[in-house]
Amino acid sequence: MKYPIGIQSFEQIVEDGYIYIDKTDLVYRLTHEGKIYFLSRPRRFGKSLLVSTLKNYYQGHKELFKGLAIEKLEKEWNVHPIFHVDFNGGNFTNASELEGALKEYMERWEKEYGLATNEDLGIGFRFRDVLEAAHKQTGRRAVVLIDEYDKPILDVLDMDSTLEDRHRNVLKAFYSAFKVADAHLQFVLLTGVTKFSQVSVFSGFNQPKDISMDARYETLCGITQEELDSYFAGPIAEMAATNQCTPEEMRQSLKLQYDGYHFSKKMTDIYNPFSLLNALDSTDVRNYWFSSGTPTYLIRLLAHFKENMNELTGKYYPPEEFIDYKADVERPLPMIYQSGYLTIKDYDMRRNRFLLDFPNNEVKNGFLTALVASYLQPKKQLSNWIDDVVDALEAGETDSLCTLFTAFLASIPYTMRRKENETEKERYFQYTFYLIMRLISVYTAYVEKVQSQRRVDCIVETPQYIYIFEFKLDGTADEALKQIEDKGYAREYATDFRKLFRIGAVFSSETGTIGEWKTITGK
Repeated sequence: MKYPIGIQSFEQIVEDGYIYIDKTDLVYRLTHEGKIYFLSRPRRFGKSLLVSTLKNYYQGHKELFKGLAIEKLEKEWNVHPIFHVDFNGGNFTNASELEGALKEYMERWEKEYGLATNEDLGIGFRFRDVLEAAHKQTGRRAVVLIDEYDKPILDVLDMDSTLEDRHRNVLKAFYSAFKVADAHLQFVLLTGVTKFSQVSVFSGFNQPKDISMDARYETLCGITQEELDSYFAGPIAEMAATNQCTPEEMRQSLKLQYDGYHFSKKMTDIYNPFSLLNALDSTDVRNYWFSSGTPTYLIRLLAHFKENMNELTGKYYPPEEFIDYKADVERPLPMIYQSGYLTIKDYDMRRNRFLLDFPNNEVKNGFLTALVASYLQPKKQLSNWIDDVVDALEAGETDSLCTLFTAFLASIPYTMRRKENETEKERYFQYTFYLIMRLISVYTAYVEKVQSQRRVDCIVETPQYIYIFEFKLDGTADEALKQIEDKGYAREYATDFRKLFRIGAVFSSETGTIGEWKTITGK
């Protein structure tokens, strides 16, 4: 089986025999039930392939769709003039890059439709004239496809506010053509990572229909469980043989690593296509999507978060808090969600609230590792330390756990943990153990029993052991153990066959490491 890794051309995938997961029934619905759309999805999630599929559809390339769902649905295959703008390749930190790219597109289109270039006319009006000419000359309304519409802004976000405003105004003028040339448009799709608010680039024309959380189109990009089982049963069996496990164990491993995205209230599981296809191709489960690069804009935002991730994740939010986005470094949640580092994990219909958390182990591991390195700056090699902790957990070696935690915390520079007041000491203490325990959870079953601003407690489960931790700041281990007992954390494990450890650990704000550690064994 040939996997289209890094290939975003629909025609090349079909002509060269790569596997193509048929989404054309959704393409047909999209093109026949509306006109101007916006779709937000994380990077490498198939947005460019969707744009290429639409382009070939509107070019009337019926032969490329043979055997696909749309072949039976579409009867006319009309050919429309297409205007495709792809911002993927530009480096918009260069001051004139955006204007230069749009000028090149415009001059090419004006030449194609026999229009004289008028430099005195604004970019939006020039585009309007091109769309009108295309409609009149072909007898068909135009199709406009904008790939990664937000890249010119994201490239300079939190780096050059003057250039950011300039790019926003240029794009606003360009997209204003959609309003004045409405009669000449058949279909418009803008794709990107972020949805900027109405006062931004979309304000120059009638708001596009945002289908980013539309249940009808939630599977338009990405791979569902049903598609995985239907298209890749053979490769999964081969991968299982290579990794010396059963096909069901292999499916579960892939699910934990790459599944877990949800893009609507319907909560359909979506796999990250880039990572999944890479894993099937190489028969190895690794962090493909995360290691392919964290966006530079997100790294810049991470540098001055006021909120810690434990204050963002595992909480319910109204949709307006993470969907409609206005670039603001003080509000990181929408950017983190729309970039794919958090996803919807539950929906409360009564209150219209969404639970946000990490989608899968790949994202959780990569993101938290980056945060630990940035926030704590430990001298110890993080991956080696995590491996040693997991080994100790799986072996039931609580003394080794104490030694490992003590050594790791001691390796954090004093300048990183120095806090001026009790509130900040408590916050640092919470966040430190949140990051550590969530990282460990990538490799073990992990439950946060309570998420509050005053307590860090968790349960870690391995095949043979259960660990109930209570961490205290400048208290005593006995107080921590008493809290485990008073709160009844062990009750649900009364009939469990596994050996249970209650661990009370004290973090010393003076030394920055474990001050006291006590373990009680048994139910």
